[in-house]
Amino acid sequence: MLDKLWLFLNSPTVINGLQALLFVGIGFVLARQVSRAAEKLISKNFSRHHAALFKRLIYWLILALFSASALHQLGFSLGVLLGAAGVLSVAIGFASQTSASNLISGLFLIGEQPFQVGDVIKVGNTTGEVLSIDLLSVKLRTFDNLFVRLPNESLIKSEVTNLTRFPIRRFDILLGVAYKENISKVRQVLFAVAENNPLCLDEPAPAFLFTGFGDSALNLQFSVWSTSENFRALRNSLQEEIKLAFEAENIEIPYPQRTVYLSAEGMTPMQFTSGTASSEAKSGRS
Repeated sequence: MLDKLWLFLNSPTVINGLQALLFVGIGFVLARQVSRAAEKLISKNFSRHHAALFKRLIYWLILALFSASALHQLGFSLGVLLGAAGVLSVAIGFASQTSASNLISGLFLIGEQPFQVGDVIKVGNTTGEVLSIDLLSVKLRTFDNLFVRLPNESLIKSEVTNLTRFPIRRFDILLGVAYKENISKVRQVLFAVAENNPLCLDEPAPAFLFTGFGDSALNLQFSVWSTSENFRALRNSLQEEIKLAFEAENIEIPYPQRTVYLSAEGMTPMQFTSGTASSEAKSGRS
């Protein structure tokens, strides 16, 4: 019995199988260690996205080489395997044209680099942080912690806004004040609010624009700059501070007003604010 077991263990089939398993095991360990070392080395001179791509490429390349050696050890002909893989890839390419389009689009995204891992982008109605840029799709995490997968082909065809590409952003506040207000006073109040807000940058300096005469208000635009990471905090705090400053200085933000002329002769025009006066006008007509 022991002689038969010894002969079985020393047979070429068992030895080749053990050697093949050894090749695969060494391939897994070596691919993991080399890919991690390559990622650390590449990340010093390239972006996180390129480092991740190189890590995956090196990992699968080393694993493929050791797997091919294991198959060769088992007696498989590599020429036949490569030929079969070529025929299979052509068949898959014809059967999945959408995947091929996403693959080509992914290569364009990698080469063009409109965004990188960690950037916040807006595509249509979707806004989120880029988690990964793969050959077929881009993965995002939205601000309400949802996972979104966007095909590369749709990104190539759509307008993509990178919200964090540049270190600073401008926030434009559109507001209106009553016609009786002094524009110079309003300008001073807005600049004082911006100066007291620590999130507003001194350079570029805030900008004040008188954009025109509205139906019931003087239309203004006040623009301030902040760092990209503080943009949302500035947007929330600055608008609240402007409202409080206007109330403290008795600066009126008017409601929309309309003048209604009744069709009956002898009646005078009547001013009203939208909401209550519309019902008065209807009752007057009736």
